[in-house]
Amino acid sequence: MPQAEREPRSAAASGALLRILSAPLDWWRSSLSLRVVTLSVAGTAVVLVVAGILLVHQVTGEVLAQARQSALSDANEAMSLIEQDLWAAGEEQVGIHVIPSQITLSAIQRGQVSGRYEVSFESDTGSLSTPGFDSASIPDDLRQAVASDRLAVHTVATSVRHIGEDEAAPGFIVASTVSGAGSSRYPVYFVFPFIEEERTLDLFQTGAVVSALVLLIGMGLVAYGMAWQTVQPIRAARQAAERLASGELTQPMPVRGVDDLGRLALSMNHMAEQLQQRIGQLEQLSHLQQRFVSDVSHELRTPLTTVRMAADVLYDRRDVFPDPIETRSAVLLHQEVSRFESLLADLLEISRFDAGAAVLTLDDADLSELLTSEVDSLRGVAEAAGAPLRFHAPPGRCVAQVDSRRVTRIMRNLISNAIEHANGNPIDITLAGDDAVVAFTVRDHGVGFSRDEGRQLFNRFWRGDPARTRRIGGTGLGLAITQEDVRLHEGWIHAWGRVGQGAQFRVTLPRVGGQPVMSSPLPLIPVDADQADVLDVSVAGRELIVGSQA
Repeated sequence: MPQAEREPRSAAASGALLRILSAPLDWWRSSLSLRVVTLSVAGTAVVLVVAGILLVHQVTGEVLAQARQSALSDANEAMSLIEQDLWAAGEEQVGIHVIPSQITLSAIQRGQVSGRYEVSFESDTGSLSTPGFDSASIPDDLRQAVASDRLAVHTVATSVRHIGEDEAAPGFIVASTVSGAGSSRYPVYFVFPFIEEERTLDLFQTGAVVSALVLLIGMGLVAYGMAWQTVQPIRAARQAAERLASGELTQPMPVRGVDDLGRLALSMNHMAEQLQQRIGQLEQLSHLQQRFVSDVSHELRTPLTTVRMAADVLYDRRDVFPDPIETRSAVLLHQEVSRFESLLADLLEISRFDAGAAVLTLDDADLSELLTSEVDSLRGVAEAAGAPLRFHAPPGRCVAQVDSRRVTRIMRNLISNAIEHANGNPIDITLAGDDAVVAFTVRDHGVGFSRDEGRQLFNRFWRGDPARTRRIGGTGLGLAITQEDVRLHEGWIHAWGRVGQGAQFRVTLPRVGGQPVMSSPLPLIPVDADQADVLDVSVAGRELIVGSQA
């Protein structure tokens, strides 16, 4: 298999393995009940492990201590009996080595009868031990200790082995020497297997583990019950909040009890009622405002037409006025009436957007032709302002399903805005497209805007510099209307600005009406801009503002 094919498959396998491994973590993060149960059980397990280790250690120590004390007592008693037998036998019998044959057998028999210990006795002629006992269980260190200190009682823990058995049992050895009527002392070893103690400790440990498991399961069930009791109201509150966010204000949250969760439900229901009232008031006020703007705009059209006719008459006869003040007044009246007509038209358009009455009339249009027409119509104004227009478009047609009237208004507003803020620098208009979208940018090299100013670009009646002398006029609604026109087309409008480096507006529209816009063929930040100066990007819906701190 070629290396180029193996690498994608390896990456896909790694991604699948990563998703499988991360699934439990994602589930744990997404479930509050699971986290509560997991943490409760984990905390309980830690406490039980620590307490169990301490308890087992303490019980084991106590059991072994008692077993060793009992072994030491039994060994002392057995050594006393052996010495009594030695003294009773007398020195002559000791001299003829009667100990291995009689006294040692008697001690071994006592150990077998009691079942407590096993005996290993050493004399000059050899050693004698309990049948089956492996004398290798006695450590060499213990033998040397007994040989070096014959009067002391020595103890050591060991593993007790028997001949023919593979497993060894824990045990305890008590060793010393015994003497009779003669002067010789004989080593004797009492080996105590701790089989019963080991069984007792095993049973205790098994019981502790089983009890801990039962307690963990019980704790998990209790934690789940508590989590369910707590999470259910929280889940209901979340669902109620989601309903509130979606505008469903008539479905109250169920109230159970009078505790904090019950009060939470009451508060959520009260908040929903208040929101419903406030939203109703705001909707009523909004309708009144929209109706007021619409009615005023319509009512002003008739008197404005009359004023317009009178102003045109005065403007046409301005050259015959004997007083220059009268001539200037006629010119100003004509200009302000034109501006008022533009403002009135913009207000009517805004009222249509607010009322949801604005609709698109889609047809196939060549954006290259539309831009060329707008550039030609505004070229004289731009040259008068010292800001020549430079149009860059690919060869051929650039057709898209758009509302030609609204797209033309978008182009006119953006180019006029660029002329106003170009400060006598050239303005570049660029058109591009791909299979899915078409886009154009309007780039000026004038004053630009800062990050804070960028957040208000599309606000109604906002102007970056109210003191600036305007050549085209402007009502402060151009960018707001442009934004609404782009939204109607399901497109994007993006703005970039840098103080002292100018601004660029980018509009991206789908080629087919109603199709979503996923990308743009033109960059938002101009290629001649300082990329390092971009300090902030804020996104609101389809509008993205990029501005600098300065």
